[in-house]
Amino acid sequence: MTTHVLTKFAARYAQAWSSHDPERSLPLCQRGAAINVNGGPPTPIVEVAHGFLRDFPDMIVKLERRADRTAFHWTLTGTYAGTGTHPRISGYELWKIGDDGLIAESSGQFDAAEYERQVKHGVDTGRGD
Repeated sequence: MTTHVLTKFAARYAQAWSSHDPERSLPLCQRGAAINVNGGPPTPIVEVAHGFLRDFPDMIVKLERRADRTAFHWTLTGTYAGTGTHPRISGYELWKIGDDGLIAESSGQFDAAEYERQVKHGVDTGRGD
């Protein structure tokens, strides 16, 4: 996959996560493709998407930079349903792309401590709010 094709693929993946329909990610993944998040157990990507959408019903996932080989750098924003805060969390996924050009597996990383802080208190605007 060329960098240009991979970047377009990553943009479609971000759009699928932002669509509020986790099933839209399925055509981009091999059947049963799983992700481990922050070293956790492999979980089907669509299940992880459902969980994030439950927690962030207005979730937007933005591709942050051109995909490089198999790295997808993203930023998630939205309203956390449990507290009403508006976290802004960045992270990345490292993909294993199958011969069919679909995600075979993924390993995702983000700063879990910062995520928990923002879920409880929101984003620090730097204005003393």
